[in-house]
Amino acid sequence: MTPDVPVVPAQIRSIAEEYVRSGQLYCPEAIVKAINDGFRAGFPDTVIRLASGFSFGVGGAGCSCAAVSGGVMAIGMFFGRESPNDPRVDRCLGLCRELHTIFSGRHGFLCCRTLTKKTKLNSPEQREQCVAFTGEVAEEVAKIILRELAAGSE
Repeated sequence: MTPDVPVVPAQIRSIAEEYVRSGQLYCPEAIVKAINDGFRAGFPDTVIRLASGFSFGVGGAGCSCAAVSGGVMAIGMFFGRESPNDPRVDRCLGLCRELHTIFSGRHGFLCCRTLTKKTKLNSPEQREQCVAFTGEVAEEVAKIILRELAAGSE
């Protein structure tokens, strides 16, 4: 699944951010769509459905950061297993751990409730914070995917 056009992580970041900023999609949905479209991965737009429930920290519970959840799903679109006992899952898990480490290293944790505790749900401040997290994760995921595709480890 190598893209037939150049992929620029900063552009994927901007597209994902705009989906959230404009209210069209929530964080995980925006990342899945931006990665799918940017890499021309070929999944139908219905793939966004897989991400919907992770919004606002898993259904609004404030648990895991939805942007990171969307990033994990996007990595899985490229490197996840396709059948039971598919050993590719090990590589996928490692790449997802890498994303987790990058994000938690910058922000200290992945808990949505803690990351957004200084903002009110759906406030302009909270939305901009989530826009920033979405863009950051989308760009990091794009970099990971590009690196791995260049290394030939699909």
